[in-house]
Amino acid sequence: MMITDEKLGKADWASTIAQIQGSILPAVLPRVLVFCGLATIISGLHASGFPIYLEKLGDLTTNVIYNLVLGLLVVFRTNTSYDRFWEGRKAWGALVVNIRNLAQELQVGIANAASSSEKQAMIRLLSAFAIATRLHLRNEDMSDELKALITPIQAQQLEISKHRPLVIIFWIRHYLQTQLSLDNINDNQLTAANTMLGSLVEGITGCERIITTPIPIAYRVFLKRLILIYCIGLPFRIVPDIAWWSIPMMAFISFLLLGVEEVGRELENPFGYHANDLPLDDICSAIINNVESTLTLGVQFPPEQASPEALSSA
Repeated sequence: MMITDEKLGKADWASTIAQIQGSILPAVLPRVLVFCGLATIISGLHASGFPIYLEKLGDLTTNVIYNLVLGLLVVFRTNTSYDRFWEGRKAWGALVVNIRNLAQELQVGIANAASSSEKQAMIRLLSAFAIATRLHLRNEDMSDELKALITPIQAQQLEISKHRPLVIIFWIRHYLQTQLSLDNINDNQLTAANTMLGSLVEGITGCERIITTPIPIAYRVFLKRLILIYCIGLPFRIVPDIAWWSIPMMAFISFLLLGVEEVGRELENPFGYHANDLPLDDICSAIINNVESTLTLGVQFPPEQASPEALSSA
């Protein structure tokens, strides 16, 4: 997987400012316009000499306790969502590490297997596991990409399975146990492989924990209501002081509050398709390339013929 400057956060500053894809502007713009419309109406009433009877509501926006609670909740919302995003990235990072190690362990450790084609099929199941995990987290059906890595019989079994990644892990465990009975691997190799398989199960369980444990709805509703009350009351506070300038001021402040809240919503489930979600397609492609490279290296450089120069060039 090629890592670009944009993925490293080194994109051009000006182009980043103007970027629409991945920003929260399209999501919050309709709400910002609604609050700007409210500010316009109140400014018009004030300019026409109509009294503003809700000035006390405007005073709420300057209340220290209200602002403190609102600020703390907004910060907590963002931090909680980013923690979920980062936990998901760490889980997928662990999946990548264990798949790479297990692919090499199977390729090298089962060198005397009776059927090399069967061994290669088992190693490719690691790629199938990554794809099946991605589909499972996105609640998607079987894909052609997954079917290309397994046999038709295996595809039929996965079609009716409620948890495809665990079925694939079971196939690999069964294969390893068979190789142990055939003396193609020893107990230490089986233990090491089972440890890595256990780490794969732990990784997908961590991802499932993120999906099945959403932000409590009471917290989300309370924060949205606080933002709504603040944005409704703000025009009554600033219109008497700055008149029509309250409209751009309202746009700026409502964009800040709604934007931060929207960022938290975007990050709380990092396994989707949006620009702010984890690049699971790229990660799975990298895993497939790593597995195929492992299989190729095993063919190009048999242990008895490999030289230090050949291995270093690989």
